[in-house]
Amino acid sequence: MPPKVRHPAESCAQCSHRTLRLFCNLSENASHRLDEIGVQVALPSRAVVFRESQPSNGVFVVCEGLLKLSAASRDGRVMILRLAGAGDLLGLSAALNGLRYEVTAETLEPTILKSVRRDDFMEFLHNYVEVGEKTSQVLAKEYREVFLDARRLALSGSASGRLARLLLDWAATANCGKPELRFTMALTHEELANMAGTARETVTRLLNQFERDGMITRHGATLVILSPGELEQLSG
Repeated sequence: MPPKVRHPAESCAQCSHRTLRLFCNLSENASHRLDEIGVQVALPSRAVVFRESQPSNGVFVVCEGLLKLSAASRDGRVMILRLAGAGDLLGLSAALNGLRYEVTAETLEPTILKSVRRDDFMEFLHNYVEVGEKTSQVLAKEYREVFLDARRLALSGSASGRLARLLLDWAATANCGKPELRFTMALTHEELANMAGTARETVTRLLNQFERDGMITRHGATLVILSPGELEQLSG
């Protein structure tokens, strides 16, 4: 990772988006304490924040940007498990359990994180009841996402349904509560196919079909969902 740099003006206490984010929606006192123990990190696209099996040394709050979380098998096969966006907390399970990171976290676009050392985070958790509540909510959210992802892959009978669900989830992650379903298509078609459990050629064909049917529109790397209801129907 590149050197860490502080940007006092970009503090948690001053963030205008914090009330929209599950973990970041803290009291003034807790937000100021998070600023004191956290260090802001600016990363370019395709930078690795931490790697699977690396000893856990802290947690990372996503301030801006998008990341993919992946795991690899012994023979080198890689599975993208989910995307993480603004407000997400990375490395939480490993930090709480004192274990190694379970996944690799890699940025998909320029990203800003707040890095908190494990010992500081555990003290923060102990001293602020609301942080414990938020942490519990984050863990519950992560559990639900894992369940829904497993359900999507195991029970969805069509590639179009799985891809539709991915696009809807991606838009929700990228927009963090905002009404417009717009995001930057930072994953390659190969990576989308990995997540949807299908072939790259199928993803390309389905995206073109979704656009012809008026469900999405694309402008360069930007994708806008025009008809979320139709995609919801496809996803089952």
